[in-house]
Amino acid sequence: MKLAGKTAIVTGAGRDIGAAVAIKLASEGADVAINYFSSARGADETVAAIKAAGGNAIAIQGDLNKKADVDALVSKTVESYGGVDVLVNNAGGLIARKTIAEMPVEHWEAVMSLNLTSTFLMTQACLAKMSSGTIVNLASQAGRDGGGPGAVAYATAKGAVMTMTRGLAKELGPDIRVNALCPGMIDTDFHNIHTPDAGRRGFEANAPLKRQGHVDDAANLVLFLACDDSAFITGTNVDLNGGMLFS
Repeated sequence: MKLAGKTAIVTGAGRDIGAAVAIKLASEGADVAINYFSSARGADETVAAIKAAGGNAIAIQGDLNKKADVDALVSKTVESYGGVDVLVNNAGGLIARKTIAEMPVEHWEAVMSLNLTSTFLMTQACLAKMSSGTIVNLASQAGRDGGGPGAVAYATAKGAVMTMTRGLAKELGPDIRVNALCPGMIDTDFHNIHTPDAGRRGFEANAPLKRQGHVDDAANLVLFLACDDSAFITGTNVDLNGGMLFS
């Protein structure tokens, strides 16, 4: 078991990548605190799946734009499992596609808060409880290439997450390693909601691997970055896009 005796917090884990990550970390022995905002049913199902497989997990609702909710999430995790060893900052989203010309400042601020400020608040709160361990952030291919139509705010926020990852790696080493994923087209509700089907079929036709990514592709990479298999890796933003963008 690669994470036996460890405790992990996975934010935004009520569905899709977050849920898959929580299940994967638990399968390697971690006790997992599953944060969710509105996906209560998915969070409960993820906890049930982990427990059915013999693991330990709890679900904790919280708005990670609010420091009080962040502090409550971390405190409940420590109360339940004794500490924090792995933090996966997965919470985030596009909210809606808007060009700069049509974008109200409230939308810009909401996207920044959801993707960037939540990562800051969670990292800061967990550091008070971590003497060592790993942090894995979810950035995006959009942070490298600027994103698709109407995604400037989202791409900017994820680019900032990438830069934060590099800065934190310097600030927190050698005891805490910090890395990030830059997923491209992963088959999730994010693209079900925001990406036309024709765009997804076009991706499959053009990608060297000829398919969209699966949530398990992301979960496997998070596990690698969270455990000692990646002990000499920190400050990286790892591409996960089927070969559609090389960096």
